[in-house]
Amino acid sequence: MLARRLPGILPPLSFSEALEVTKIHSVAGLLRDRGTLVSQRPFRSPHHSASGPSLVGGGSYPKPGEISLAHRGVLFLDELTEVQRNVLEFLRQPLEDGFVTITRTRQSVRFPAQFTLVASTNPCPCGYYGDPIQPCTCSPRQRNQYWARLSGPLMDRIDLQVAVNRLKPEEIVRQSMGEDSKTVRERVLHGRKRSRDRFANESIQCNAEMQSRHLRQWCPLDETSQQLLEGAIRKLGLSARATDRILKVARTIADLAGEDAIQSHHIAEAVQYRTIDRMQ
Repeated sequence: MLARRLPGILPPLSFSEALEVTKIHSVAGLLRDRGTLVSQRPFRSPHHSASGPSLVGGGSYPKPGEISLAHRGVLFLDELTEVQRNVLEFLRQPLEDGFVTITRTRQSVRFPAQFTLVASTNPCPCGYYGDPIQPCTCSPRQRNQYWARLSGPLMDRIDLQVAVNRLKPEEIVRQSMGEDSKTVRERVLHGRKRSRDRFANESIQCNAEMQSRHLRQWCPLDETSQQLLEGAIRKLGLSARATDRILKVARTIADLAGEDAIQSHHIAEAVQYRTIDRMQ
């Protein structure tokens, strides 16, 4: 449900983005009405048994796969640990570069693949690790083997890693209303506007696309924030890539709060979103 709500809080497609998405869906033969632009951000949810070619694309005459069909939208992978590891590794290049290259004997095709990856999985084979009510029946070895299906380089590329806990009885029965998508979307639009203004003279549009030089320019840290981040790197064994992604998330948190400078509490919150790193 959370994954399906995500397109509803994202900014609307710009004309250039709609044109990109329409071209991809046209090549794949998925356009319902010719001559019309795709106006909604895509949401793709392939089954966990999907093969590499169906995810990446392929064929004698290469066509885009699920990751390109999710361009400018959301790719949702349920039961992530059930997806074959070699298939998951295909995600590494597009998550880093924003495109996928398919090479055949006579030709090489590059499809755009800038998507938001959303994935879900159980915390262990039995599904109850960390549950306050139902005890976990898995051994430490079984849990380690379970998480070993996800490689370190792939996990480095997932910015937000959050454990969703069991709802309390009163939360289920009373069903109190949270924020609606419209309210959240207004906050997202405000944050995106700040990033667009920041990168007005750059070739990028949002914080996720920042490279090292952008991080040095737009993510300076004070002494307290530096010490906090250094401690997290030591404790969690974070790679340089994971550290860069923490900075990008912290920059986004500050934008959503309407603050120009990244503060120590922004860094602390970004680090807290790497739950899986802390579980290992």
